[in-house]
Amino acid sequence: MTTQFTKQNKTKQLTMLGLMIGILILMAYTPLGYLNIGPLAITFNMIPVAICAMTLGPIGGAIAGAVFGMTSFLQCIGVGGVSAMGAILFDINPFLAFVQRFVPRCLDGFLLGYIFQAVRKWTNTPLACFVTGFFAAFLNTVFFMTALVGLFGNTEYVQGLIGGKNIILFICTFVGINAVFEMLSSTIITGAVGTALHKARFIPAMEKNKKEA
Repeated sequence: MTTQFTKQNKTKQLTMLGLMIGILILMAYTPLGYLNIGPLAITFNMIPVAICAMTLGPIGGAIAGAVFGMTSFLQCIGVGGVSAMGAILFDINPFLAFVQRFVPRCLDGFLLGYIFQAVRKWTNTPLACFVTGFFAAFLNTVFFMTALVGLFGNTEYVQGLIGGKNIILFICTFVGINAVFEMLSSTIITGAVGTALHKARFIPAMEKNKKEA
């Protein structure tokens, strides 16, 4: 019985991972994933990453984040859309452009798995889903902008964007309404989807969790 349950659980996990990767690729190559506004784009691709982190843990989140990061990098060379900023960064340094696009998303997905697990210990699963959705977008913005400034901050292009502002002020004004919209949409959608998956038992139950909804 235990062996059969384990196999069924692994099948669910593999199915969820495959589904989320498929959705990520679909979103990357259609207008569903990005809303381009100026040099930045509002992205919804962190939502499938967050769902993988909740259902499959840190490793699942990291795998989904890696897929997101790779599709984001490919847009620097015009595959699956064009990122104006990515194309410029790729011309400056292709390797650093890859690091700036790939590593933050992979790290974000990995950490989301731990964030979800930690929040569940102090509250219930549905609320943990909403919190994870918020951090999916929040950390994506923080890591992306930190990598941009850290890797390309001395370039003429980024110095032109900064325009002599304080770094913190530059990041806040640059991401602006894009980041706020991402956080709101990621929080609401991830929370709603995560709650439904929890009720459908796609999210593994915690042992001895008295607060579990």
